[in-house]
Amino acid sequence: MIDPHELWLVIIALGVGSFALRFMFLGLVGRRELPEWALRHLRYTAVSVLPALVAPLVVWPSATGGQTDPARLAAASVALCVGLFTGRVFAAILSGFATLYAMLWLVG
Repeated sequence: MIDPHELWLVIIALGVGSFALRFMFLGLVGRRELPEWALRHLRYTAVSVLPALVAPLVVWPSATGGQTDPARLAAASVALCVGLFTGRVFAAILSGFATLYAMLWLVG
């Protein structure tokens, strides 16, 4: 068990760090115009975060004990292809969902 003083120290340090990060953008830069290169890079932030969140769930799923399985790989592949060809997020999500459950039903 962690010492309560160390725990609170870590919680406070993370809170201060999180506040400092937000303050840099909102407090210091909030009323200024950002350069074009910064706006261009910030536009892709959400697009880069989603794959970083999904990839571990596909490659090392906790439902299978960390072993890659064909059902999740197939669902991710179908969702990726549908998303690329149609450009519709909900179509990609629904196709991946349907593929995952169909493959889990087929494979067992």
